[in-house]
Amino acid sequence: MTSTKREETHAPGRYADVNGVRLYHETHGSGRPMILLHGGLTSGEMFAPILPMLTAKHQVVVVDLQGHGRTADVDRPLDMALMADDVAALIDHLGLDRPDVVGFSLGGGVALHVGFRHPEKVGRLVAASAHIRRDAVYPEMLAQQGQVNAGAAEYLKDTPMYELYQRVAPRPEDFPRLLDKIGEAMRKDFDLSDHVRALRVPTLVVAADADMAPPSHFVEVFELLDGGQRDGGWTGEGRPAGGHALAILPGLTHYDIDQSPLFAAVTLDFLDRGR
Repeated sequence: MTSTKREETHAPGRYADVNGVRLYHETHGSGRPMILLHGGLTSGEMFAPILPMLTAKHQVVVVDLQGHGRTADVDRPLDMALMADDVAALIDHLGLDRPDVVGFSLGGGVALHVGFRHPEKVGRLVAASAHIRRDAVYPEMLAQQGQVNAGAAEYLKDTPMYELYQRVAPRPEDFPRLLDKIGEAMRKDFDLSDHVRALRVPTLVVAADADMAPPSHFVEVFELLDGGQRDGGWTGEGRPAGGHALAILPGLTHYDIDQSPLFAAVTLDFLDRGR
């Protein structure tokens, strides 16, 4: 009863029952639809500083992914492919016609998987600060990620991540469980190069110039998408055949790019180009 009351009292959005998950989402603005996906251990609230820019000409559906924000966890791993299936099911649930999908960090990885698994449901993709190989991350960051588990909950109690979870989660006591699951996910090796190479959805790769992985990694992702292979030409005839693009944003890090007007500006420029 307590969890239900929290949802009714504090949730200004709605829930969609998809794939066994009660997926929380809020819809803001009007215009061409955009699905907006947050990073790990946060929620859709993280985009509040740039939401007015994004909603000026777009209908923005802000989603809380499995186990995050106002979406309760379920009995399955935190797997980007499964969460991508949730997003695809939400697109069908809302009756959206090929919305653009924009994601940051964990959400950027989920956005890419939507493109891999459900290209027919997507217009364009923006993947920000989303590395495609585990070994692309700086070694010191991999070491920190390796220490994320339920035992770290006590040390995170003074962080914005913990405060957010306690304030909005249907089951605040699940925070240690979320740490266990996200830690397990980050410790798994992966390489999405072949999937990226086969991607047919026009995609903008975005990163901060001081991100969790070096700029060279995101250039590598762009190269897999036929970028950086030749001069672009006077009329853009040499640009990547699939309509892909790359943006390395100056003066930013993995921890503030999601709230930067620069991120909003390059996202909107890419999504609205040619429309």
